[in-house]
Amino acid sequence: MSFESLGLAPFLLRALAEEGYETPTAIQREAIPQVLEGHDLLAGAQTGTGKTAAFGLPVLQYLATTPQTVNGPRKPRALILTPTRELATQVHDSLRGYGKYQRIPSTVIYGGVGMGNQFDALRRGVDLLVACPGRLIDHLERRSVDLSGIEVLVLDEADRMLDMGFLPSIKRILAKLPRQNRQTLLFSATFPESIKQLAMEFMRHPREVMVTPQNTVADTIAHRVHPVDTARKRELLLDLIAKDSRVQTLVFAKTKHGSDKLATFLEKSGIKTAAIHGNKSQGQRLRALGDFKAGRVTVLVATDIAARGIDIDQLPRVINYDLPMVAEDYVHRIGRTGRNGASGEAISLVAQEDAKYLRQIVRLLNRDMDIRDLPGFEPQVPIRWGNSAPGKAEQPAGQRPPRKHQGARRPHADGGRPQTHAHAGAKQPGGAKPQGRRRRGGGGGNGGGGGRGPGSGPR
Repeated sequence: MSFESLGLAPFLLRALAEEGYETPTAIQREAIPQVLEGHDLLAGAQTGTGKTAAFGLPVLQYLATTPQTVNGPRKPRALILTPTRELATQVHDSLRGYGKYQRIPSTVIYGGVGMGNQFDALRRGVDLLVACPGRLIDHLERRSVDLSGIEVLVLDEADRMLDMGFLPSIKRILAKLPRQNRQTLLFSATFPESIKQLAMEFMRHPREVMVTPQNTVADTIAHRVHPVDTARKRELLLDLIAKDSRVQTLVFAKTKHGSDKLATFLEKSGIKTAAIHGNKSQGQRLRALGDFKAGRVTVLVATDIAARGIDIDQLPRVINYDLPMVAEDYVHRIGRTGRNGASGEAISLVAQEDAKYLRQIVRLLNRDMDIRDLPGFEPQVPIRWGNSAPGKAEQPAGQRPPRKHQGARRPHADGGRPQTHAHAGAKQPGGAKPQGRRRRGGGGGNGGGGGRGPGSGPR
């Protein structure tokens, strides 16, 4: 199937061809025709499968092919809400790239920067507005934006917006939108029932597209767990990174302060490191992300919220220094590696207080973990996994007979690789998750997507 067969307009096809994209991804094949037909849509797909283009291309086509006579100030016709500044910027940059042959006035607004330039852009008038909920509320309160003309609403990463506490803001924004003749698209990496219940409040008979079963991860990611005492986590992290400090690594920490401390520790140990979290200014965050993408730093330490906009091709390794307290966040974290059929590593450093979170992750994914002691870093007291061990067949550590040598502890008796068959999701031939194909020499993306165009086909 080609992009042309999806019914996209020539100006979009030309831009996609110049970017080197030939084949739509699964979410694009399923979603684009439904959106072009005007249906409301609930769409679930993993991070990196092309969600931005799946909603962005048909939205651009709608705005270009149904122009409106402007009487007075131009009001936004399409609104895209995203949870973070980085994601808002990347979505806007991507859409500007796809729509470069059809001028569609647009702007992006988010917090952490002054409002002056945003006031100016809104005063000039836009058809397309990409925004974070908090800053959009600020503009609504100042009456610097009028949402009464919105014809298409997109909620991107809807699950994350709810997790971040944006539900009240979203409801306030929805109250400012016209209810009649509005198309609503809700895209999400994970799709808990709470999202569907919320959607039913403001969507009209939505179609559903779920190209990957919820809460699944790519087959190509190897999951590894290293038990360690809390006091020695930093040493173990440094040991893992120092074994090959050239490998680009995204490290997740629980808190902003913890991220800074880790980054400082690694930097003093000779590892080129940057940190990204909510207390950093927008300029600092963009600079750290740019340095990481360009390879000027090899380790980026991030919190879950700040990492939401990180979109990097071929990221080989993600390390969970702290496990997430919400199991679904594990899916979001490691979804940044193992893309395009490439192999990736998801490594978790697990102390006794983390054991309960690991059990939740294993239950959510319904897959086993390769639990491996590293020589010199074994916990002084073996971790007690409890009755629901992370390998299903694992005994609580304190009840195992002494081991004659250090090695991998796997839950299955076959001694093979960790099982990854459960909920593996849709695959194309060759075992890779659904992705578009890029021609050799297809260009470096769209100016803001970190070397990506519309996804892994289009993003």
